[in-house]
Amino acid sequence: MNYHITLVDESRNQPEASQGVRNKERVAEEKMAGAKLIVIYPRPTDIDIFDKVYGEEHVPMAVEKLSGKTRIVATRMLGSPQGVPPFHVMVEVHFPTIEALQNCAASDGGKETLAHAASISSGGSPIFLVAEEEVYNFDS
Repeated sequence: MNYHITLVDESRNQPEASQGVRNKERVAEEKMAGAKLIVIYPRPTDIDIFDKVYGEEHVPMAVEKLSGKTRIVATRMLGSPQGVPPFHVMVEVHFPTIEALQNCAASDGGKETLAHAASISSGGSPIFLVAEEEVYNFDS
């Protein structure tokens, strides 16, 4: 299965009159902001097998083959107020620019890694998202 990452920004489809000043500010932010690929894995049919393959095969592949990344952050879901969480792991792969992310996803290593992510996801297809990030830091 081949995956292709394309950025679709629905906010750009608004009529000019409704875009206003915020759109001009957003353009300036995008030039400075980094981008990230988010992969959300559904709860696997066998958590132990998924964790083993993810840790021993997928993470080393991502480290080696995802060119241009600046960091990878993995978050494991421990619980939910609604009961068993529908997702098991969420991974954020950070890039300095959206162009760097798209170049990585279009590369042979990127395609191989995205396909591998899908192949190890026994609980269903993983969700792939492209995002930009705003960080708010607070003093304790």
